[in-house]
Amino acid sequence: MLNHLHIRNFAIVPALDLEIGAGFTAITGETGAGKSILVDALGLLLGERSDAAWVRAGADRAELAAEFSVQNNPEARAWLEESDLALDDNCLLRRTINANGRSRAFINGSPVTVAQMQSLGDLLVEIHGQNEHLRLTGKAEQFRLLDGCGGYESEITEVRSAFSQWRDTADELDRLDRETALSASELEFLNFQLDELQQHDLSSEAIDSLQNEHDRLAAGGALLDAVNHSIELLEPESVAGNTGINAGLNTSLAQLQQFVPLDTDISEACQMLQEASVNCVEAIGALRSARDRVDLNPARFEDVASTLGQMHDLARKHRVRMEELGDVMESLAGRIERATSSEQCRDELKSRLDRQLEHYRAAAQQLHGQREKHAAALSKQVIEFMAELGMAGGTFELSVKIHPERTPSARGDDSLEINISTNPGLPPGPLNKIASGGELSRISLAIKVA
Repeated sequence: MLNHLHIRNFAIVPALDLEIGAGFTAITGETGAGKSILVDALGLLLGERSDAAWVRAGADRAELAAEFSVQNNPEARAWLEESDLALDDNCLLRRTINANGRSRAFINGSPVTVAQMQSLGDLLVEIHGQNEHLRLTGKAEQFRLLDGCGGYESEITEVRSAFSQWRDTADELDRLDRETALSASELEFLNFQLDELQQHDLSSEAIDSLQNEHDRLAAGGALLDAVNHSIELLEPESVAGNTGINAGLNTSLAQLQQFVPLDTDISEACQMLQEASVNCVEAIGALRSARDRVDLNPARFEDVASTLGQMHDLARKHRVRMEELGDVMESLAGRIERATSSEQCRDELKSRLDRQLEHYRAAAQQLHGQREKHAAALSKQVIEFMAELGMAGGTFELSVKIHPERTPSARGDDSLEINISTNPGLPPGPLNKIASGGELSRISLAIKVA
């Protein structure tokens, strides 16, 4: 229950302190007197979004505070205790809004987030606005009002869970049908594409080896000339008068060896010349081995180039890099496999879908029974409150019908229909056709109170 409302520098109100007594309180006044400002202030204290426009002109900030009694509100008391914000039987909400738009929220003196304030506010107050009744004609709102206080949350949860499982399986079956729905010509084309790819070894090692062989064959003549020339420079075999680099190294080493004891630099130079001679001999051996491997086979080069060309063409056709052709081949093989051997999987999914649908229908039937009982009790209560709101003799019938032939939904198989009579003796009719705006407002309030 609201005990006290404090407003300072809010909208057009410089300062206001309103004490609220027990029971019903009515705030009256002419249009524009500021009645709705009180509701706006209360809404901000309950977690609505703030705006700098709410700060009174010329003021630095607006201040709002409301004190509620939670003595008879176990839900609010539990929330406060769980949030470590409980004090006593009262709860103080406070909010400040600066002229720059920034706001701060407090519960019992402790700073909190607006989301926390909104969570608590939902447990403290229910605001019935001017256009709230218009929502009553919507099916979603009717289900919310019926299920919100029916006490059968477990049945609602079971229906939602059963529907979710059924929908997931239905989606999986639909996906399988789309992937495997291939005509004979489409399947033939996929097999043709797969056969093209299977003509080649598409492993990364094979592609690298083929590319390397192509590069060696392409450079065969120039490579052989360069190797022979290098060997001839290092150790000539038939050029008269040319001792070669290796022989020159050995000659220099022999001439300098006798002077090693006399100069450390000569000693270091001889050591390096000796290492160079050893490296030179090893280099000559490596070059001769490379020369033996040089392949000047034009026919083989043509075969390798043709194979690489075909693989490049396949990569362009499938719009991938050549290294990714192996993945394309696996994907095609998998798709063909699913298309030709998917019947067992499809049968398993259909069987699972049938079992889940049966479970869903049973859960929906249980929920329907609970809704029927609650709808009858709610209708009776609403009629009683309608009489208190000046609609004595009026009727309110909330009927729940089940449609087991419908496609499953998270709400179950039920449809709701509200028929009313606002005057004694008149037959009931659809809510959205019979009730006026004022009558809708009173009926909406009666449902909430019930």
